[in-house]
Order: sequence, then C-alpha cells, then structure tokens
Amino acid sequence: MAIALKTEGLTKQYGETVVVDALDLEVERGEVFGLLGPNGAGKTTTILMLLGLAEPSAGSIEVLGLDPRRDPIEVKRRVGYLPDAVGFYDDLTAGQNLRFTARLNGIPDSEDRIVQLLEEVGLSSAANQQVGEYSRGMKQRLGLADALIKSPSILILDEPTTAIDPEGVAEILDLIRDLAVENNVAVLLSSHLLNQVQAVCDRVAIFVGGKVVAQGRPHELAEDEVGRARVEFRFAGQGDEDRLRAIDGVGEVTHGRVPGAWLATLESGRLSEVIGELVSGGAVLTGVRRVDDDLDAIYRRYFEKSEVTV
Repeated sequence: MAIALKTEGLTKQYGETVVVDALDLEVERGEVFGLLGPNGAGKTTTILMLLGLAEPSAGSIEVLGLDPRRDPIEVKRRVGYLPDAVGFYDDLTAGQNLRFTARLNGIPDSEDRIVQLLEEVGLSSAANQQVGEYSRGMKQRLGLADALIKSPSILILDEPTTAIDPEGVAEILDLIRDLAVENNVAVLLSSHLLNQVQAVCDRVAIFVGGKVVAQGRPHELAEDEVGRARVEFRFAGQGDEDRLRAIDGVGEVTHGRVPGAWLATLESGRLSEVIGELVSGGAVLTGVRRVDDDLDAIYRRYFEKSEVTV
C-alpha cells in the first residue's frame, strides 16, 4: 500500500516540556490507524502538527507527499479533519452548514453529496433542523459529514464518537471502516476508548507521556516482551496435552474453559510447526485459535511499564 502520512523524529516542545517526543509514524492508504492514549499524552498536538496548525520543534512530516509547514492550505484541502470539539453556525441547518463548507472548499454541485453524507451519518431526518437544537452527539455526526464533504484522501478523527449513543457508535465505526477499505482512504483515529480502537483499527500506536511506547497490530502488541503468544488447542483424545507440553518452544500449558481445551504459551512464529508435530505424533486436533489479550490489557501493560521508565 502507498504511504499517505509519514513522520520522522517529530517533536514538539514548549519550554522545558516535551509534549511529543521523536515520533516515527507511517499510515497507509486503505488502513485505519489508531493513536491510543490518555488525555495529555500528545495525540492532539500530533494531529495539529500534521495539519500545519502547530509548528514542530524538530523532525519531519509528509502528508500525501506535502510538508504541512510549507503547503498548509493544500494539506487542509486534501485532508478531512474532525476535531474533538466541533463548531458550527447554530442558526443554520445541517445542510446549510455543509453547503458553506463546500463553498469554502470550492466544491461545485454539492447537493447530492450533502444528501448522501447526511444519510450515511444518520442525520437525514434532522437535515432541515437548526444545528443549535442538536445534541452533542448529533453535532459529532455532522462533524464527520463535514470532514467528508471534500472527499479527502486522509481522514483525521480526534475522539470521533464523543457523546454518541452505543448504536450510533457502531454505525460510525462501520462507516469509518468502509471509507478506508472501499475508498482507499487513510484514517488516523485518535482515541482513549480502547474497545472502539480495537473494533476498527488495523494498527495502533500507544502514546504515553509524549512517546509512542508500542506500535503494531493488536495481535502483535499482545505478544509479551520475549515474543511469546497464547494459543488454545482443542483435542478429541485424552493425554494429547502431554504431547503438547513435550514440544520444544512450548511453555506453560493450562486447562482451557471447556473440556478438551488447553491454553499454551508458544514462541512467536512456531504455531505451524507445533501443529505439525502434534499431528505427526498422533494427536487428534479439533480446533486451534490464538487467544490474544484484549487491547485494555495490552494498554495497561505498556502504560504501567512506561510509568517506571518515562
């Protein structure tokens, strides 16, 4: 895939305080990349530098091959941005606000696009209602439509599901996923909501104290420091767990949640070999699946480790 967004050594410092510390980041077209961390971790500052709204103290940025410091207007034209706090003209309707954004961006014949976007974000029935009467969740939905009006190549979302009900969250996340896959849009999603990041993101960077302390796919982050993963094996016969224990590279083996299921810790990359040795040794396997930590456990592990070292 083509790289849509890249930073090398990106740093932002205010006086003696380093807010973003030597960030190396790559986001590809067609993927959803999550910036995960608590408030104050440096996520929003990173986004502002990517958009040319804050000046880096050091490092480099490329957004669709452009430097936001030199071409901020062109970057903004090609990147859709949904901030944490969305602002609209309260005395205008949703459609009127979107028409205003379309005119600012020089987008002609935007009516069909506006109707489509309001439907996608679930605001068709409130399209002619003044935005001042909207709830915060409705404004957040409108903010997503506003970010999409110019059909961006990159979509940057800062806490996009704030104040949206659970059903609406699922709809928004599905829309984000579809945008990445079907339209080849690069999506950068900043959030502190672990379950939502895990539900939609292909890769994740965990921010703690201005630093990215871990980066990769959730299942890669689930491996421990020495590259081990947990796998559940299900056997039809008795005693097959002993064959599993005897294989080199297999660590602790414990009972699973159902009869015939056993959890084993394996060296990374050895799963195929272990399965082969089990079958050749006479074991009758009825199922194999990887059992990763959820993102909450992964995040707490890295956060607690970084509290000591940062």
